[in-house]
Amino acid sequence: MQEVIRATTIIGVIKDGVAALGGDGQVSLGNTIMKHNAMKIRKVMNGKALCGFAGASADAFTLMERFEDKLEQYRGNVQRAAVELAKDWRKDKYLRRLEAMLAVVTSDSALIISGNGDIIEPDDQIVAIGSGGMFALSAAKALRKYSNLGAKEIVEQSLLIASNICIYTNDKIHIETVE
Repeated sequence: MQEVIRATTIIGVIKDGVAALGGDGQVSLGNTIMKHNAMKIRKVMNGKALCGFAGASADAFTLMERFEDKLEQYRGNVQRAAVELAKDWRKDKYLRRLEAMLAVVTSDSALIISGNGDIIEPDDQIVAIGSGGMFALSAAKALRKYSNLGAKEIVEQSLLIASNICIYTNDKIHIETVE
């Protein structure tokens, strides 16, 4: 039986014109932690957008490169680039085999792009993917509603909460912001 690589909690929040996207650093293979400080967040579009990935690393990097190409092709239109990437993902025989998800945030847009060709734009501008994503999502929703924290602080605290619950999430977090 092949060991499954598990890694990632990615959470993104937009609040008051500031977008923050963060991820933990853990990469696990089966029941072994292989890496503590993996970087799963990237600035794209000359720093105007943030992209995080969950899933197989090589697959995620392939998708991020394709997404960046689409952003360039559609002159920074994030929604259009996401739609075109999702269309390619569904149609292309090679891309369909990639096992990854992307979370993308700008100062006014939050998207999840899935391997099924889905593009999800949550109403509350909070996105979460990965093995600990739903833990971080729950924390972010509560923190947004019941605290005065900014986007970056909500992301940070949500990741720390997820790291206390999800065995595939650690507290070595990396957060980027855009305004």
